[in-house]
Amino acid sequence: MHDDRSLIETRLAQALRDRIRPKLYPRSVPLELEAWHAPGEPVPVAEGLTATYEPVKTGQAWGRPWGTVWFRVRGSVPEDWAGATVEAVMDLGFTGAGPGFQAEALVYRPDATAIKSLNPRTHWVRIADQAAGGEEVLLYLEASSNPEIDGPVSRMGDWDTAGDEPIYRLRRMDLAVFDTEVWELVQDFEVLNQLMLQLSTDDVRRWEILRTLERAVDLLDFRGDVGAAAAEARRVLADALARPAHASAHRISAVGHAHIDSAWLWPLRETVRKVARTTSNVTDLMDRHPGFVFAMSQAQQLEWIKEHRPEVYVRVKEKVASGQFVPVGGMWVEADTNMPGSEAMARQFTYGKRFFLQEFGIETDEAWLPDSFGYSAALPQLVRLSNSTYFLTQKISWSQFNKFPHHTFWWEGIDGTRVFTHFPPVDTYNASFTGEEMAHAVRNFQDKGSATRSLVPFGWGDGGGGPTREMLARAQRLADLEGSPRVEIETPSAFFEKARADYPNAPVWLGELYLELHRGTYTSVATTKQGNRRSEHLLREAELWSATAAVRTDFPYRYEQLDRLWKTMLLHQFHDILPGSGIAWVNREARDTYREVMSELEDIIGEALRALAGDSTAGGAVTFNAAPHARGGVRGLGAALSAAPPEAARVTVTWSDQGWVLDNGLLRAVIDGRGLITSVRDHVTRREAIAPGGYGNLLQIHPDLPNNGDAWDVDHYYRHTVTDLTEADEVALAEDGPQAVSVRVVRRFRNSTIEQTLRLAAGSPRLDIDTTVDWRETRTILKAAFALDVHTDRSTSETQFGHVQRPTHTNTSWDAAKFEICAHRWIHVGEPRYGVAVVNDSTYGHDVTRSRRAEEGGGDGGITTTVRLSLLRSPTFPDPDPDRGVHRLGYALVPGATIGDAVREGYRVNLPERTIPGDAEVPPLVAVDDDAVVIEAVKLADDASGDVVVRMYEAHGGRTQALLTPGFAAAGAVETDLLERPWADGRAPRPAVTSVRADGAVELALRPFQIVTLRLARA
Repeated sequence: MHDDRSLIETRLAQALRDRIRPKLYPRSVPLELEAWHAPGEPVPVAEGLTATYEPVKTGQAWGRPWGTVWFRVRGSVPEDWAGATVEAVMDLGFTGAGPGFQAEALVYRPDATAIKSLNPRTHWVRIADQAAGGEEVLLYLEASSNPEIDGPVSRMGDWDTAGDEPIYRLRRMDLAVFDTEVWELVQDFEVLNQLMLQLSTDDVRRWEILRTLERAVDLLDFRGDVGAAAAEARRVLADALARPAHASAHRISAVGHAHIDSAWLWPLRETVRKVARTTSNVTDLMDRHPGFVFAMSQAQQLEWIKEHRPEVYVRVKEKVASGQFVPVGGMWVEADTNMPGSEAMARQFTYGKRFFLQEFGIETDEAWLPDSFGYSAALPQLVRLSNSTYFLTQKISWSQFNKFPHHTFWWEGIDGTRVFTHFPPVDTYNASFTGEEMAHAVRNFQDKGSATRSLVPFGWGDGGGGPTREMLARAQRLADLEGSPRVEIETPSAFFEKARADYPNAPVWLGELYLELHRGTYTSVATTKQGNRRSEHLLREAELWSATAAVRTDFPYRYEQLDRLWKTMLLHQFHDILPGSGIAWVNREARDTYREVMSELEDIIGEALRALAGDSTAGGAVTFNAAPHARGGVRGLGAALSAAPPEAARVTVTWSDQGWVLDNGLLRAVIDGRGLITSVRDHVTRREAIAPGGYGNLLQIHPDLPNNGDAWDVDHYYRHTVTDLTEADEVALAEDGPQAVSVRVVRRFRNSTIEQTLRLAAGSPRLDIDTTVDWRETRTILKAAFALDVHTDRSTSETQFGHVQRPTHTNTSWDAAKFEICAHRWIHVGEPRYGVAVVNDSTYGHDVTRSRRAEEGGGDGGITTTVRLSLLRSPTFPDPDPDRGVHRLGYALVPGATIGDAVREGYRVNLPERTIPGDAEVPPLVAVDDDAVVIEAVKLADDASGDVVVRMYEAHGGRTQALLTPGFAAAGAVETDLLERPWADGRAPRPAVTSVRADGAVELALRPFQIVTLRLARA
């Protein structure tokens, strides 16, 4: 019986592949074909339609890598096809790479109307549902010859290195009769066959389906003519398809979807076209299937269609209005959520939600991030403050070591906010309703017995065209089918409402959603990380100083320019741009774009500072402090006349047998003859920060050879081999006080050079290390290690609007999996009454370990906690040369630091003071009386009303009361959501304003890590 079953199953598969599918198009005639090769970047549609075309033939090669070829196809429907369904069937030379990762095209009518896309899973265009015969056909195809990026050191990832030879060959350009009955038979057959293969051999239903399929094939064999027998074969299968699902069957909410990476193995400009193709495809499908619902996130992508393909955007807006096309996500792009800074993460929601509101009148209700590389514990609060309710991702199913215990749960962030969350158990955001997928969704669902529903996003992504008519046919057949979960196509909001009602007491997951994969993205492509960090802080300064100048002078606040610059930076936080997992073209463009953004922001800041500084010819100077805390006598967010440093603030340097000794009265640092830090003593606490026998700023390299995905991954075994860079070519005094002293260290190894300046400034609580690296390595990671005399079982890392704690031990597999972690401006390790922070200006990847040290003669010498920064990597895929070149990185050691000290020094390192000629004092536009309350943003309201918007948060992790005082005549203050809208009564998740005084001062009561946005009206 077993052998018999296997033979039958083989026969069924062969019948479908070799006898039934080939009969979908029983008659065809060739189309006449012409081509025009666009000379470089894509051209406007009007130019492509009016170009000069030359004849080409099927079998002919076309398309250099990243090129564009316009094809014109002509033909006429044969008269004897009257009454038949007719389609144009076009194969551009599609390969096995899958939809979205090869050639693609968008089909136009002569009037420039976009019809639909062409790709390996949808290579047809409907000409007539019922032909009259004799119809003339004229279509234009804008075809992209995107190359396959397939393997290390591939040079296909940039226009200049990919070559000029054609990479595709035209296979088919025909008009063909489409046999609807055969197509329906294929769908019937596929659904039953796939379901049968997933059922247990003990299940009678499996055997019933198997024998039914066999009878259908017998009928086709007997009749010979598949087309003529298709209707009768379908009648044989009808009973098996009519059997209803069990009452207890799992329920699946199916949502059309096409996750499109805004840049990855293609540049941004190609994503613009991928989005136009996909949305054209799905709107065409909606015309034919009124029950089809498609969800699309990433406001940026919809804005691209609006700007570059307005005729497609009109169709999108029509389908949004009808309820079939559903905007979701509420973010500008599907961003990485590990590395964007606080305000940037808030603006992802601000810009995304506002776009959907302004364009479609829709308040999106869910954060939709199926593919980002782990999720910050700050997100739940930001989701709620954006006036959204739900969260969805799928990516956590990719974790290497530990399976996440739930698919539906409440996710609690660092501040206590919870959002109802779902991970689709189908384990893909590109489902196609195969029997295997449906069975996996049921088997895999972690909440069986308590919950009954899950969501399945279905459709080809990344330019693959989204859902197909075949997927919709399978969904229809799976709506109520014995042996399968029930499938219903509906909106995400409908699913979430039902799932929440179904599972109101879902379990709670506290803290970040750490992805046990893709840890290398915290470090890959350092220039992108630096561009992001610097742009974030320049945007803060540009808004702060522009708002201050606009309130105090007649300075024009540059709403449109700042809006554009924010959108540009938010786009580059997409989860394959900021993480550094894109091709060379993506990384090159990001580097150039950041340079332009920073230049514009510096101009805005410079103009605002000059407007505030007063008389530049008066002989004085004004120092501006954009950080939230006072320093050097200058209040946070304000400016003061520059003054000479106090006489007592001095720093000295001496040479001893230990090495160079730097001392500023707060810290005493020793740098030995190899350029290593052997001691940093904190005079205030009288503690030594460096562990006995250990070093600070020990540079180390490891082989970096992950099993998969060079740019994405750092695998745990990299630690097995390490080289300490202890040899120095130069260690010399570079600067000798009295306001600062520094030691210069130069190291050369392999093909690279590292030059460092270790600097101690008067009155500073930190030892600064400025590092310039000429990096020429391949598949190597560079780390900077600080062995600290701190006994702790956890580290604390800055994240958006607060911090998270992670274990330094490996007690469990969950702990051990966090061998590489993300931190923003600082990481802190501490024990009761003492801690040490390491702050940085552009590094995100870190690791923290603990080890026992032995004393001479045996015995326990205590615990050393080692903090390491991941400075550089050098992967070879998908960009073969991402980090080669010169980099400048800054970081610093802060001994004796509390969490508050770490917060303060992190801001200071990233927001250096600015001094320009002038004679004016500039009081802060707003001030707060508690250092635990950090002002993250000061700006004018986006609606150009002139109101001042202030965003702040509690940064230390405790409750506090504070008073915010405007530095201008304020007419009132209201608490708002992230979009600067006053909360409706009872809608504020956690009101913080307790009262507003007559003078405009605002009394606040904040909970740990609470974010508060205030809108201050000007009198």
